Amino acid sequence: MSKIIYTYTDEAPMLATHSFFPVVSAFASTAGVELETRDISLAGRILAAFPENLSAEQRVGDALAELGALATTPEANIIKLPNVSASEPQLKAAIAELQAKGYDLPNHPDAPQTDAEKDIRARYDKIKGSAVNPVLREGNSDRRAPLSVKEYVRKNPHRMGAWTTDSKTNVATMGHDDFFSNEKSIILAADDVLRIEHVNAAGSITVLHPGLKVLAGEVIDATFLNVAKLHEFLAQAIARAKAEDVLFSVHLKATMMKVSDPIIFGHVVRAFFPAVFEQYGADLAAAGLSPNNGLGGILDGLDALANGAEIRAAFEQGLADGPRLAMVNSDKGITNLHVPSDVIVDASMPAMIRSSGHMWGPDGAEADTIAVIPDSSYAGIYQAVIDDCRANGAYDPTTMGTVPNVGLMAQKAEEYGSHDKTFEIASAGTVRVVNAAGEALLEHEVQAGDIWRACQTKDVAIRDWVKLAVNRARATGTPTVFWLDENRAHDANLIAKINAYLPEYDTTGLDIRVLAPAEATTLSVERIRRGEDTISVTGNVLRDYNTDLFPILELGTSAKMLSIVPLLNGGGLFETGAGGSAPKHVQQLVEENYLRWDSLGEFLALAASFEHFADANDNAKARVLGATLDRATGTFLLENKSPGRKLGTIDNRGSHFFLTLFWAEELATQTDDAELAAAFAPLAATLRANEQTIVDELIAVQGSPVEIGGYYKVDEAKTDAVMRPSSTFAEALASL
Repeated sequence: MSKIIYTYTDEAPMLATHSFFPVVSAFASTAGVELETRDISLAGRILAAFPENLSAEQRVGDALAELGALATTPEANIIKLPNVSASEPQLKAAIAELQAKGYDLPNHPDAPQTDAEKDIRARYDKIKGSAVNPVLREGNSDRRAPLSVKEYVRKNPHRMGAWTTDSKTNVATMGHDDFFSNEKSIILAADDVLRIEHVNAAGSITVLHPGLKVLAGEVIDATFLNVAKLHEFLAQAIARAKAEDVLFSVHLKATMMKVSDPIIFGHVVRAFFPAVFEQYGADLAAAGLSPNNGLGGILDGLDALANGAEIRAAFEQGLADGPRLAMVNSDKGITNLHVPSDVIVDASMPAMIRSSGHMWGPDGAEADTIAVIPDSSYAGIYQAVIDDCRANGAYDPTTMGTVPNVGLMAQKAEEYGSHDKTFEIASAGTVRVVNAAGEALLEHEVQAGDIWRACQTKDVAIRDWVKLAVNRARATGTPTVFWLDENRAHDANLIAKINAYLPEYDTTGLDIRVLAPAEATTLSVERIRRGEDTISVTGNVLRDYNTDLFPILELGTSAKMLSIVPLLNGGGLFETGAGGSAPKHVQQLVEENYLRWDSLGEFLALAASFEHFADANDNAKARVLGATLDRATGTFLLENKSPGRKLGTIDNRGSHFFLTLFWAEELATQTDDAELAAAFAPLAATLRANEQTIVDELIAVQGSPVEIGGYYKVDEAKTDAVMRPSSTFAEALASL
């Protein structure tokens, strides 16, 4: 029989699972629906990678590989919670925590020399960044704000910072010599195995990737970022921020783009402190202190250097001499350049736009900023929104329209599948993509330090993406825009495929068009202001950006989106929202026993999962569970039972109680299944009668520190106790 697989992940979503999964499991059991968890947390993935280092009791299965295989089958029904896409500092912190718990894991080799070290590094590299999503996403993405959420926000709008016409906030991007401008793209005529190689000035060949399997119709791209030109650009952006007296900030994706973006981040750190690296760069490198890991890691390691105090003073002088840096935490002195994973573009840019175009400065006050997004592929979408806000003011959540997204991501499509095909070039020469016949299909002249990458997008994924876009356009009657730039090589090939595949469908009466991303943004925000909706149909990175940008502006958060991935072979993947704020929530729980994490996205995904299960297994009871959960979620929103913002109000655990109460009441009063109604009537009555007692028990524990036994790998018993503090609620649920 089919099962629903519930992923166990990291940080705040993981904590919420300890509270909510017992509810879901108990309710599902009444309909004969079996739920199981699979641990795809960062800690779980690390342990799965080194079974030979662990005792029999410590070993864990490779849950990610298991779910990746499941995702290719019609039986798949996976609820995917947000997980850590680990930067190198996060990975090292998780390794250290596990080692302290008695797991005999090897250290992360920064500069592997031996074959054994190279093997260890390769295993850890597979865990970094977007290791989970490309494996599970065997389908394209359908993300939208449910009507119930949209209506709630219109009645309960979030705060939007005011904009002024004299705002000096802008995006700075290269526009030349970057990934966008250097891109080349081809469509494969037949199945093949490609080789990526580097030819140096002396003609010596180094194979970078020995065997890239490709299929007929697949789109293959290659491009590079010129690092010398990057440094020229960064020097200009830093000088501009100083001259305009605005904050300097950089916005990258050092988690998902786990190879290229940490390197770019390191170049930004170097560019901001040129005198420091000119004088002390060799000392830092010898000590293994890399700017790729951020300023914070360097400063933390200076005490071990004989001249560490001298270098620290040089960094402090650099901060004083340069423009004011945007801050992650001005109270603690954590800058925009401290940790590469602290400022993630898809979350940081909409948050800035929502806050009057401001970021926090070193003085703890908000200020305009130069937002540096080096590659120009997608930087224009943020500039278009900034220009619109500067001209027309902040958006109004009570009236604004919505921008659902259909995203091309199946089978590691586009940039997010480039990790094993991205390289920092060792010496000047040529990088080329060669087919099995020895013919060079793509090639670039490169210099030492340049960042070269290749991407692939399979034809079956593109066909499914076009079909999904047409289906959404027909189902909604909403104007539908493919965000593609004919001046970009990859996009030009996608446009040709769209033009070939659209005639296969009846598009009579549908408004489907293609616009470059900046133009599509301008159209969408113009329509938003009129209260009109526009479906964005995008590639993988813009899927990521748009499904944070517009929800954060519309809803205040991207966690309230319904995210469905119809898998290519008939299964379903149901994602529960973004997790960008999860680390701060964990910190607050440990310090105050208060968890602000909002599980609304989980409620939405679960209802869709039950519906899919009902269709796939002809299970009428599962359909009732899904329908009643949908109605309960509507009541949950109308009754305003989301986690509060301060101690003394209900937090994540209280929101789970109220969702359970409303869901039980819906099941007890529905007329589609008398057996379910009879089963849930006693629970509904008990929960309602004990509502105040349960709320009091949940609130009573707040205000004191708690121990959960870890950050990346918690103690399950301790965490269960923290996340299920109401004995009255637990006893009532057990009676079911």
